[in-house]
Amino acid sequence: MRTQVAIVGAGPSGLLLGQLLLKEGISNVVLERQTAEHVLSRIRAGIIETGTAELLDAAGVGERMRRESLLHDGIEIAFAGARHRVNFRDLIGRGVVVYGQTELTRDLMVGREAAGGTTVYQAQDARLHGMDGSHPRVTYRQDGIERSIDCDFIAGCDGFHGVSRSSFPQSALTCYERIYPFGWLGIMVHQPPVSDELIYVNSERGFALCSMRSRRLSRLYLQCSVDDRVEDWPDERFYDELARRLDPAAAARLQTGKSIEKSIAPLRSFVAEPMCYGRLFLVGDAAHIVPPTGAKGLNLAASDVYYIWQALVGHYRGGSDTGLKEYSRRALARVWKAERFSWSMTSLLHQFPERNGFDRRIQEADLEYLLSSRAALTSLAENYVGLPL
Repeated sequence: MRTQVAIVGAGPSGLLLGQLLLKEGISNVVLERQTAEHVLSRIRAGIIETGTAELLDAAGVGERMRRESLLHDGIEIAFAGARHRVNFRDLIGRGVVVYGQTELTRDLMVGREAAGGTTVYQAQDARLHGMDGSHPRVTYRQDGIERSIDCDFIAGCDGFHGVSRSSFPQSALTCYERIYPFGWLGIMVHQPPVSDELIYVNSERGFALCSMRSRRLSRLYLQCSVDDRVEDWPDERFYDELARRLDPAAAARLQTGKSIEKSIAPLRSFVAEPMCYGRLFLVGDAAHIVPPTGAKGLNLAASDVYYIWQALVGHYRGGSDTGLKEYSRRALARVWKAERFSWSMTSLLHQFPERNGFDRRIQEADLEYLLSSRAALTSLAENYVGLPL
């Protein structure tokens, strides 16, 4: 098989890149190790920045999102038993879109099929070859048969554990990482949200987050130990602990029900530099991970897509490789700003087991300053809603 761009990974970043390239007449093939059903079963982000929403519109798949999503003009931060609203619209004139990543992925799949794009699911044992030359190639096995794709470029959109980053020579890559001493226990439940907007909770018992995917579907989180197991947290225990961390008014509005999904996610910050090697370009989680506190994971992947999409259009339509040469630098400049914001939100809102009384009082002072300073709130709003691409 021959194509211009081989895209490894059929998550949102791979599908979005493929769709944008198809719109420009640039041929591409998407390879995915799992089935389409497995890809759609992943429960992930729900906060979409303005720039990400505009990219989905540019790809021709934003109609359902615009029709069914929730528009949020702010968030609430709960601290010392009281809630404080951060009004994004008042501070910076913009808000965010709430739309589940599963639905976004479904829209991209439907759009790709309608556009006649080729997606190969259950592509096992993918291997990348010749990235440092002019004729890279991807080999894989499907139905017991070895197959290959010859291409001009490879986009590695296959996540943290994928083959793309591991295909870099070890000497060509520098990795930066911070592992956090806790995780997020999350559940999905068919109940109305606790509030019209997300509630981020700093509690002496640990962080909590009341989020949603729709007006009838809530996504709720608790800070938990990295040693906890899902089996340790029956629904009754989860709701009881969540109520203890919420302010009285929010706790009174909490509606319980049987969870339809429950999982524990460890938290880490991770960046790999550079994000390209020869004709292989890393996109999204293949190159960087952020703790979910800042709602940046999906949106960072989308900004990577924007930069590599523009670079490839410049190569094929404009005859310039400047965008390709600048891809890693441009992407990383935004990545590190998002890493800083996600780290700062995580530090501000969670209880760290190694912190002493002094550290706790500093955290309280940080919260009090944030909630009393328009300048500080404006900075939070700018970063949360999304920095310019």
